Formats: sequence, structure tokens, C-alpha cells
Amino acid sequence: MTQEERLLYLIKYLINENNELKYIDVPMADGEQKRLLRSLMNIRPPKTVSKEFLEIQDAYLQEECAKKGIISLSDIPSAQQGMYLWQGDITRLSVDAIVNAANSAMLGCFVPCHGCIDNAIHSAAGVELRLACSRIMAKQKTQEPVGKAKITKAYNLPCRYVLHTVGPIIYGKVTKKDCDLLADCYLSCLELAAAYQLKSVAFCCISTGEFHFPNEKAAEIAVKTVQSYQKKNQNDLEVIFNVFKDTDYAIYRQLLG
Repeated sequence: MTQEERLLYLIKYLINENNELKYIDVPMADGEQKRLLRSLMNIRPPKTVSKEFLEIQDAYLQEECAKKGIISLSDIPSAQQGMYLWQGDITRLSVDAIVNAANSAMLGCFVPCHGCIDNAIHSAAGVELRLACSRIMAKQKTQEPVGKAKITKAYNLPCRYVLHTVGPIIYGKVTKKDCDLLADCYLSCLELAAAYQLKSVAFCCISTGEFHFPNEKAAEIAVKTVQSYQKKNQNDLEVIFNVFKDTDYAIYRQLLG
């Protein structure tokens, strides 16, 4: 199958499995078809899917990943010993694990093509990531606490694993508890990575953006927590601070010297 044929197959499969979507017309333009596929994946609940769908989805997503360009740790210059700074799409990073800023339901973002990192990671990984998260949450039987972390396979992402953590949501003034919980997010991910003997972890800017944690304060907590962890633990765990916005890049550049 060509990439175009895979795209149409995936769209039609997702439309046909849901009677409420039968009215949708498939657009002709490639860009609009890709947006429709992502939207359909975003709204799909965690339920059984055919082996054929997964095979075609995996081939499609892996080719799309290769087109974007895969970034290895060796491609990123060191900012400090054991720490790196990289600006770009976190779903391009070929490291042991990337960190997803999840919500307490921990099933990914259900808003079609939403701009959050949770949506980007689930969209690039494929529907199996939501299924894996659903299994974890069904076993846990409660929402994911703020400051903790869970691990899943990465499926069609170029990394090996995804670490999912729920950061604090800021409604007004940032409190000490908010700061402690954000630090816990970083520490929980680092400890989980070490438990799985991972050697490289890429952090997104947890709790900024949709969760409204001030960017500068969040970055200070991130860097301080990682530095403290690396000082106490001699496990060679290398950390990449992944940023998307120019403002965050400037903040981390200053903090990391």
C-alpha cells in the first residue's frame, strides 16, 4: 500500500466503526485527510481494534515519523554535564523515554487536533497508547494523582517509552504546594526511568501552557530538581529539556548557562 492508500484505509475504518460518524465526507486534499485522521484517532475511545488496522496504522505512522526527521541524543549539544536543551517536536526524539504532560484521566486528549503535548504524543504513537493507558487506569481504579508517574511503551514514536505525569493546575497564585507537586513530577519520572534502567529522558515543560504554571518558575523547578537528582544519584541518567516556544528556550538557555 502507498502512504495515501494507508491514510484512506485508516480514515474509512475509523468512520465505519462508529455509526455516529457515517455522515462524514472524506476530503480530497492530503492535508485535510491527515487532519481528519488525527481527529478520528483523538476522539476514539479505548476499545478493541483489528490486527489489520494496527499493521496499516503502524506502517503509516512510522513513515510519517521518518518524514519529520528523527533526532538522536548525539544530535543535541550538551548544555551542562548530563543535561541537554532541544527546541522542537518531542515526538521526533529517539531517546529512551519522553515525558507526557497528562491529565488525571490519563487517557490522552480527546479534543480533535488540540495543540497540547498530550494530543501530539498520542496522535504520533497511535491508538495502542490509549489502550495501554486504559489498562493501567482500569487496574488502578482511580484517577492519576498529581506528581506521580506511569510508564508505557512508545509504540510508533521513535523513543522506547513514554512516562506519563500529571502536573498541578494553577488557578490563581502559585503556592508552595504547587511548586512541590511540580518537583514531584520530575522526580517521579526520574525515579521511574532509573527503575527501568533507562539512560535518557526528555522532559516537556510540565504544567505550563494549558495548566497555567508560570514558565520561568516551572523551568527553575525543573532544572533544580534534575540537578539535585543527578547529584545524589550516580546512574548516568541523561536529561533533555525539550521546549517548543522561543520564550521557553530563552529561559532554559539562561538557567543552564
